[in-house]
Amino acid sequence: MNQNIKNYALKRTLNGLIYVLPTVSDERLLNFAEKYVGSIAWPPGRDFMRAMLLQTKKYLPGLSKPAQKSAINFVSDALFYKGPLREAFERETGFSPPLVLVISPTVRCNLKCKGCYAGEYSKEEDLSEELVNRALNEAKAMGIFFVVISGGEPFSWSPLLNILETHRDLTFMIYTNGTFISADIAKRLSELGNAMPCISVEGFEPETEKRRGPGVYPKVLRAMANLREAGCLFAFSATATRENNELLVSNEFVDFYREQGCFFGWYFNYMPIGSKPDLEFVPTPEQREYRRQRMNELRSERRMLLSDFWNDGPLVGCCLAGGHSYLHINSRGDVEPCVFVHFAADNIKEKSLREVLESDFFRGIRERQPYGENLLRPCMIIDHPHVLRELVQKYRPHATHPDAEGILHELRDDLDGYSSAYAAISDPVWEREYAVPEDCREGRSSA
Repeated sequence: MNQNIKNYALKRTLNGLIYVLPTVSDERLLNFAEKYVGSIAWPPGRDFMRAMLLQTKKYLPGLSKPAQKSAINFVSDALFYKGPLREAFERETGFSPPLVLVISPTVRCNLKCKGCYAGEYSKEEDLSEELVNRALNEAKAMGIFFVVISGGEPFSWSPLLNILETHRDLTFMIYTNGTFISADIAKRLSELGNAMPCISVEGFEPETEKRRGPGVYPKVLRAMANLREAGCLFAFSATATRENNELLVSNEFVDFYREQGCFFGWYFNYMPIGSKPDLEFVPTPEQREYRRQRMNELRSERRMLLSDFWNDGPLVGCCLAGGHSYLHINSRGDVEPCVFVHFAADNIKEKSLREVLESDFFRGIRERQPYGENLLRPCMIIDHPHVLRELVQKYRPHATHPDAEGILHELRDDLDGYSSAYAAISDPVWEREYAVPEDCREGRSSA
């Protein structure tokens, strides 16, 4: 009862902030951020928090009432209500539950994009609505409040909107190509309020249609317009390749998609996986470092909320895989440590989510994290490929598609070479900019 009263009071306070935020000057908001994140030593962390506050101030008042309510529920449940559930899980198991559950209920898609990990799975079956509901209920019981729906194209899976409505107490992020988001779909998402579509782009029209096909780009912009007009929170998702790496972190690119109404921007590094992995499509180590620098500049100068799943290792601590912060259930029910690591020891059709997290394979991954001191190199595929080889050798998970083992054998030397080349660039950056907290550097220099 006391917890319910506290949660109600918190939500009332957060409700009030919706009306107060627009009246607060940016300067006062940023001063608050300085005090709130004073313990975050790295400038990228501070800039991320500043961008989040400014973006929230800008977008929250314009959202539909259900979307505002969902945002409030997300903050209150994330920080308070779900805490006891997570604490109980940790007492019973000895480890914290993940923060995020990723589910790909289908790999059916109307597009065929180069380098899409989903394109390597069989399209013979989808997850049932019943099984997804069960997995989500198990996730909630351990205090997971944030769920990512991926694919395939999630909007081609007919139970999707039913799932969002059934689990109004969860916050969903949906990775989509955007081509199914009509005005009616956007209106329904606005009414539900608990889902944020992340629409895939490769740049502007030439780059997007080169990878995704002719006629896709106008549909992407129409989807964004539909979501914006309906008062939905949405974001862009961009895969950095050797061809578009610099464009994706240009002022022009970020400014354009912010003008379309994007609250957030997610960046992925192209990964050499699948039946025809193309290392020539992977950004070079030099390009990756350039993207890291530009991302920090964009967050600082443009105040845009951006996240790079490879270059932002310092912000999250290490690799997120294996249940440390997230795990992935594919369309066959195989539970993978990461959407890019196509190996699994268990299937959700046969075991509970908790049993999977307690498996030797997932425990073995978590015990190895972080894989090195330099958190700018968090990944077990392109930064520490020997770790993935050793884990597969030790725990013998099965490959979740026929060509998954290519990154262990055929690409072994290439991935080791890439890892070494990026280490030569990023290790000095780590030592110079990250290894020692900012407030300790002066003392270190004088020592």
